[in-house]
Amino acid sequence: MKSLEILSKELREKKNRTMNSQSTNHVLLIRPAEFYCNDQTIETNHYQNNDKSLSREETLSLATNEFNQFEKTLIDNNIKVTTLNGNIGCPDNIFPNWAVTYSDKTMDIFSMLGKNRRLEKSQHHIDFLKEMYTLSEDYSPYENQSLFLEGTSSLVMDRINKIAYMGVSARSNLELAEIWSQKNNFTLIPFETNSHTGGSIYHSDVMMYIGTELAVVCEDSIKNGKSEVVESLERTHELMKINQSQLLDFCGNCIEVKDDQGRLCLIMSSKAVSGYDDSQRAILDQSYNRIIHSDLSTIENYGGGSARCMIMELY
Repeated sequence: MKSLEILSKELREKKNRTMNSQSTNHVLLIRPAEFYCNDQTIETNHYQNNDKSLSREETLSLATNEFNQFEKTLIDNNIKVTTLNGNIGCPDNIFPNWAVTYSDKTMDIFSMLGKNRRLEKSQHHIDFLKEMYTLSEDYSPYENQSLFLEGTSSLVMDRINKIAYMGVSARSNLELAEIWSQKNNFTLIPFETNSHTGGSIYHSDVMMYIGTELAVVCEDSIKNGKSEVVESLERTHELMKINQSQLLDFCGNCIEVKDDQGRLCLIMSSKAVSGYDDSQRAILDQSYNRIIHSDLSTIENYGGGSARCMIMELY
């Protein structure tokens, strides 16, 4: 662990990254080698279901079929996709939240709460990223202090205005988020949340997303800090609000990307598409060239994450 003196010096010498684009045209997917309800994360992820009606083999088969169709749907819509194979012992490998890339061709690696989630940071996958990106910071040592910050799942980034929104939770530590935001010259807007079970929402990207011009947030799920979040989003974006029921449909777990012509597209699950009402869908259709979606019901049910969770952006 770095001393406070060294860390302070690094903060003073932080890079002011230039991020002119909110979205990228290249995404990374991880094909699961294993997939089931992760008992190391279910305590904090209130969207997982430990359904015993299917065996692990059956669950993996269904999830792999959904993954393959998702991958094909992205490619058919002219999104550049790179797919790596996942690792045994990593049931959440399908959700590559542990690294963030930046447009200056650097990357950060993050600290993960679940011990089997830490195994996702395999040397093979890190080496693949290092072929394109220089490692700026590895926050993994903070795992030894039980301080966790799970990448783009914890930090919903407005890359254009350099603002990061984060719901504080066991997997999204405020102290560590402040260190990250200072180092990267982001304004951090933290808030507290309530899920449908009464506990904190484990990841911010379940209840909000930010595009180039449009932002979506479940205002009702914010317990403390609501006005700061809403006012900030309204200063920079057209803001659409979703309700708790729509959050459960993963309407907040979307991601904006560019196709090979530079046109803005929005990726989500078929469940999320169905969760938006007609007026909201009209706004989405006006904001994006097209909505890209596929059925992710098994992945959503057992993994507690959806389309945005499955994508690592490669800038």
